[in-house]
Amino acid sequence: MTLDPAVLVKEDQDHLIHPLHHPSDHLEPMIYVRGRGAVLTDIQGREYIDGLAGLWNVNVGHGREELAQAAATQMSELAYYSGYSGSSNVPAIQLASKLISLAYSNLRAVFFTSGGAESNESAFKTARFYWKAQGKPDKVKIIARTLSYHGVTLQAMSATGMPPYWKMFEPRVPNFLHIPTCYPYRQEGARPGETAGQTAARLLEEAILREGADTVAAFIAEPIHGGGGVLYPTDDYFPLVRQVCDRHDVLFIADEVITGFCRTGRWFALEHWHVQPDILSFAKGVSSGYLPLGGIMVSKAIKETMDSVKPDDRWMHAYTYSGHPTCCAVGLKNVEIMERERLWERAATLGTRLHEGLKAALGDHPHVGDIRGGKGLLAAVELVEDRGSKASFAADKKVGNRVIQEMTKRGIITRNRLDHIFFSPPLVITEAQVDRLVSATRDAVKAVTGK
Repeated sequence: MTLDPAVLVKEDQDHLIHPLHHPSDHLEPMIYVRGRGAVLTDIQGREYIDGLAGLWNVNVGHGREELAQAAATQMSELAYYSGYSGSSNVPAIQLASKLISLAYSNLRAVFFTSGGAESNESAFKTARFYWKAQGKPDKVKIIARTLSYHGVTLQAMSATGMPPYWKMFEPRVPNFLHIPTCYPYRQEGARPGETAGQTAARLLEEAILREGADTVAAFIAEPIHGGGGVLYPTDDYFPLVRQVCDRHDVLFIADEVITGFCRTGRWFALEHWHVQPDILSFAKGVSSGYLPLGGIMVSKAIKETMDSVKPDDRWMHAYTYSGHPTCCAVGLKNVEIMERERLWERAATLGTRLHEGLKAALGDHPHVGDIRGGKGLLAAVELVEDRGSKASFAADKKVGNRVIQEMTKRGIITRNRLDHIFFSPPLVITEAQVDRLVSATRDAVKAVTGK
């Protein structure tokens, strides 16, 4: 049967509600029909380099027959059965053991979810559970950061530090608060002589003291911000954060939904700073998007607490699809591919190429304020009206959106937030494709700014 693009677009607009839905953004939707490696093909037969790995998640690239086969094989044996206490399945057991072998040495056990927001919901509830079990029931508050993204279910949205996600859904869940993040290019609250990391860590400690450490359950942070701007911290930040959390008995939740699974040139990003979290949230790259999968990993202390409470006080948290056999089978094969192809090394090498290429192409551009990258295939270009003052473009100029449109014309698909242009391609992207990302970005910025 021949598919009529015009009919599909009309049916899409009439019947399908999309994430971040508004019809003004969906007048001419792209309909993708094929993916191979780092290349997408739309229904018109046009090809594009996938500059964001789907949505930060297709780490091993599109079109992997091994993953399709892993799903088919598992489905033919046991597609699904409940993973509630009292039953289990082989792929879930094997994937949990594999993840613990790859993650931080203090982590001991895995709970599986279907995605990142569910993972962070699970992390928040687990933090509260832990403190109640420890006889500290008032430790319920979660400290998050401005420009953070932790999902948009109601509790995760309340942790997300970008007000546009709140506006039409408030009131937010109580006991979530935000502090300035570590943003070296635009650090808030700095004192003379402080690094951005020292400032941001101090602001965390001040917030804990202001709220009362006996009321704060956890601090959550992305090692490198994703949707908030691909913001890289200074190297002193997370070691200081770990010290602050330890000093005040606050759990540290690392949201590695984007930064996990080789994205930053390591299996998990906090390895760059030799820091370990108490809870790790993951999703996206664990299955490279082939099937929905996420989860949390918890420390030995948390697992022992979960195992030692009386049955009536159990960890009463669950999802229908936790430990889904087919999703876990695909996750296991996905991790095998990453190991076999040493994709952390490829991400590190090509991430350096991307970062250096962007700096060479745009480093002296009068409307480029900051170029962030250098830890794997995760980078951003921040555009500004005036480089000297760091003044942003007026929102109504929609400079970032126009640059994205110009990149699309040049065969590159990616996303932006305001005037921040994001790069997070599949880890199997080629050197030539990385260079095309850079040249297309340079040409798109010139087309929009005239320079």
